[in-house]
Amino acid sequence: MIAIEKIDKLRKESLGLITLVTGDDIGQYSQLKSRLMEQIAFDKDDLAYSYFDMSEVAYQDAEMDLVSLPFFAEQKIVIFDDLLDLTTSKKNFLKEKELKAFEAYLEKPLESTRLIIFAPGKLDSKRRLVKLLKRDALVLEANPLKEAELRTYFQKYSHQLGLGFESGAFEQLLLKSNDDFSQIMKNMAFLKAYKKTGNISLADIEQAIPKSLQDNIFDLTRLVLEGKVDAARDLIHDLRLSGEDDIKLIAIMLGQFRLFLQLAILARDGKNEQQLVISLSDILGRRVNPYQVKYALKDSRTLSLAFLTEAVKTLLETDYQIKTGRYEKSYLVDIALLKIMTRSQK
Repeated sequence: MIAIEKIDKLRKESLGLITLVTGDDIGQYSQLKSRLMEQIAFDKDDLAYSYFDMSEVAYQDAEMDLVSLPFFAEQKIVIFDDLLDLTTSKKNFLKEKELKAFEAYLEKPLESTRLIIFAPGKLDSKRRLVKLLKRDALVLEANPLKEAELRTYFQKYSHQLGLGFESGAFEQLLLKSNDDFSQIMKNMAFLKAYKKTGNISLADIEQAIPKSLQDNIFDLTRLVLEGKVDAARDLIHDLRLSGEDDIKLIAIMLGQFRLFLQLAILARDGKNEQQLVISLSDILGRRVNPYQVKYALKDSRTLSLAFLTEAVKTLLETDYQIKTGRYEKSYLVDIALLKIMTRSQK
């Protein structure tokens, strides 16, 4: 069971003495944090709750509330937010004496207090505080999920929303969301607003989910390969007006052409689409979305190895020239795209 499913089963009345929400998948961490606050019905005006942002308050003030008995209820909930002292972050808010005092509390917490700690980032397992929490607390970690976990959770979640997925639509959702938990959650909200109930199609995905920068770069790549100079210039102009930096545009396009080149090299061994996904995942050390490979093969099928090698070289040189400030960024990007466009038409 993943962390968010554990949180969905929690209620204010069922909280243990100590609950820790942490993790270095910050998007997912934010979802866990907001969901837990909903589950415990947090109300800042209710005296049964005490909230402390540990990056701003003195530990003594928080400790006073932590060790005091509740006034108007049998138990109270104390929340320590942003306690980076538990993580590998270089930021520390507690002094040595305060750390010892907090450790002492964790060794013997009050039965009438339910302590919730939010600590974004990777836990520092060497710290005694962390060792105590791992031993005694309910630890809910926002770690990157495997494909099977993402698929299982969001198919259940979509069912709860009254939605289903037609063939290929769920894979397209993962691709447009970059397999990111928080982004998938946001895009599910777009889909629910667009289509109240029923099955989601590929067309629904395209209509309901706003285009990301990566989507626009995919479009730009196709325009460049098709030699559509004016349309490519218009798209670049629109992206710049929306605040996108030329360095980012080049970086994403470089990633796209690298993918084309990697697939072209692997395909020389006669691998089929499924084998290419497996091989590329092994090379990159992470799972590659099969639909990303499918679309990349479609876009690059007619491109030669020599052309792709030159395109990657051009983009690498442009990236270097931008970072060293040799010329105006927009000029360098425009020249690079024209070079690639010219070679693609030969």
